[in-house]
Parts: sequence; C-alpha cells; structure tokens
Amino acid sequence: MHDVDEPSFGLEHNGPTDDAVDPRDVAAGIRDLLAQQRFAVLCTQGGEQPYGSLIAYAVDDGLETAVFSTARATRKYNLLKACSRVALVVDSRPSYPDDLMKVEAITATGRVRELEDKERGPWAAMLIARHPQLRAFVTSPSTAVFKVEMVRYLYVTRFQEVHQWVPGPSRNARCS
Repeated sequence: MHDVDEPSFGLEHNGPTDDAVDPRDVAAGIRDLLAQQRFAVLCTQGGEQPYGSLIAYAVDDGLETAVFSTARATRKYNLLKACSRVALVVDSRPSYPDDLMKVEAITATGRVRELEDKERGPWAAMLIARHPQLRAFVTSPSTAVFKVEMVRYLYVTRFQEVHQWVPGPSRNARCS
C-alpha cells in the first residue's frame, strides 16, 4: 500500500519539538505500547456509520502487519468484507488512570483482508502465541483470520503531542 492510498491528516511534521524527536524513538514508543496492551478497538464503517469493536491482536516485528480473528457470523465480519479501510486504536489508560499526561495512544490505519486457509497458519500461530486462551476460537472453522497492512501510525504522547510514523523498510528512518 502506498501513502497516496490514505490521507496524511495534514500532518506535515510532528509538532513544535519535531527536530528533537528521532523517528526511531517514535517507532520504539509505538512498539512498546503495542507490546504492553493486548487489546485494541477496531474501527470500521458501514451504512455510513462508524463502528468500534474490541479485538485481541498481534503485530509483526516490523510493525507493518497486525492480525486478529472474528467469527464469520458477526457484524464485524460483514463490515470488514464490505470495506477494507480500518483503524486500530490502542492506549495506555488502564496504566495511568489518574494522570492523563502519561497516557499514550496509537491510531494505526491500514487495509484489511481475510486470510485464505492456505496462508493463515503462520498468522494464526502468531495470534495464538500472544493470546493462547484463544486457540480454540482462532482455529475454529467458523472463525476468520484477518490481516491488516499498516499504512501509518499516529502516536499521541503527553495528551496532545502527535507523531506520525509510516512503517516499512524504506521509511523507518523518517516521520512525515
């Protein structure tokens, strides 16, 4: 997927402290938050309405791909089949209930697709490794495994500092 497939939300830079923020630090912050938080809100849309669903997820080491599962007989499944553009929202509110300045949040945008049986094995294994309690659910024939190709991360720190990071081998060294 290319940057032109999705708007950049008008973020030309990372804010007033942009020169002081190393993109590797932003990527490390994103990686740490995703490792600490095991659940995300999956944002979809359908019938001109937004919809949010809680999901258990796993992300690859390069932060380029996320994976999750859902039963095929759900609204979530139908919305995902109807529109491939999604966002995942992950935050650290449970860790800092009394100090919003310490809360971090990520909105990761991307494109989702259901994995075919022949390709789902390693991705399902990655999801099960992170969430072993979901083994029976993930391996059930009535469950779909979805892969999200990440386009961009918006990483919010200190309640209002927004950093944009684009995954990929040729882009890890920059924020845009």
